[in-house]
Amino acid sequence: MPPADSPEQPLPEKDFDPDKLHLLLRVTLAADRRAVDPVVQEVMSVVRQMKGVDGKEDAIELALQEALANAVIHGAKEDPTKTVECLVSSDDERGVLIVVRDPGTGFTPEAIPSCTVGENVYSNHGRGIFLINQLMDKVEFRKNGTEIHMV
Repeated sequence: MPPADSPEQPLPEKDFDPDKLHLLLRVTLAADRRAVDPVVQEVMSVVRQMKGVDGKEDAIELALQEALANAVIHGAKEDPTKTVECLVSSDDERGVLIVVRDPGTGFTPEAIPSCTVGENVYSNHGRGIFLINQLMDKVEFRKNGTEIHMV
């Protein structure tokens, strides 16, 4: 087996270092669909000022829109007494990290049927997670699916 620094074996991808992470924005919104667009605009005004996102703003905006909509609709069940949280952070090495948290019971991402095959192509549900995964460099679901990390 080659040593870890050998070119034949890629080094494991590092997670964000909490000591180097800069919190840029923290927003809490009521679980109401009407609250999503203003939060997306607020987050994007911060993201557009960041280094390293040039040309990726539209992809980030759409992924954020989908993540927040899913959190409001599926996680918080559109109950305006519940809240959804969005955090935007960055570090100089990895770029931007967007976290969306909801108060739901969670889900298993692997159990969501693919929207690109069979009858699912015609469904009006199930495209959000697919789009997020296509648009962002890295996507992780944590805390039983109640938290999404998008890089």
